[in-house]
Amino acid sequence: MAVITTGSHPKALWPGVHAWFGAEYAKHGDQNAALFDVKSSKQNYEEIVEQTSFGLAPVKAEGSSTAYDSHAQGATSRGTNVAYSLGYIVTREEKADNLYESVSMQRASSLAFSMATTRNIVGANVYNRFDDTAYTGGDGSALGVTDHASLVGNQSNILATAADLSEAALEDITIQIMDAKNSRGLQIALQPQCLILPTALVYEGERILKSNLRSGTADNDLNALYSMGVIPKVVVNNYLTDSDQWFVRTNAPQSMCWFDREAVEFSKDEDFDTDNAKAKAYMRFVPFWGDWRGVYGSPGA
Repeated sequence: MAVITTGSHPKALWPGVHAWFGAEYAKHGDQNAALFDVKSSKQNYEEIVEQTSFGLAPVKAEGSSTAYDSHAQGATSRGTNVAYSLGYIVTREEKADNLYESVSMQRASSLAFSMATTRNIVGANVYNRFDDTAYTGGDGSALGVTDHASLVGNQSNILATAADLSEAALEDITIQIMDAKNSRGLQIALQPQCLILPTALVYEGERILKSNLRSGTADNDLNALYSMGVIPKVVVNNYLTDSDQWFVRTNAPQSMCWFDREAVEFSKDEDFDTDNAKAKAYMRFVPFWGDWRGVYGSPGA
């Protein structure tokens, strides 16, 4: 068990230190709101269950009976809330002999930094594992594959040929989104909401989507992605780990979901036997997906 003692900060026992650094920096805000629909949870786990739609209406001949269809339960995705907790212990002697209040004050903010960063990393990892078959959803497939099972055959939310971010690749993926179908093979009004990028692609994404003319070419052609406003905004996530992987989030309901079971809670106490001071933070949540149609993308070439 790690314990902060007088030996942890020996310089803090003597005057003369002008400043301390390293324990406290400005932190990124909560970036999960752009990646997920954030909701609250009141139980151990949450489930998102697919149900199939009705098919097309057939022609009804004069005097004949109406055809009847059925719909049924499909894939079930379950997200079990996970607890995360971190704390620190300080000896009574360290508290008494530490001459620098700033060192003590930074411990609490440093703990808050760690908890906030943990949330952002856990959320981004759902996207980092986009095509990783070790992490599967309710249909038994990774989030991004070409063969999501449906009643009319396999469906895809990933480019058939992986491609780096480009105007052509974005046009291909948005066409794929506009051609999306439900589990019965009927067209649905799926629309792009945002382009999600790692930091390495932010400038390229901005040029592609915001240029009046086609980016990176000598052609004087219109930039159709810009003029039609196909993708309303660019979102940069600092915790995406693959520098050439990119995503387009759509308006599919019950897709990318984040459930908060217990918000971040800070508490402190003292141990009777040792007189050590303890502080800790605790939170419980789960991010996962139901409908894979919520995100389309490419792992890069």
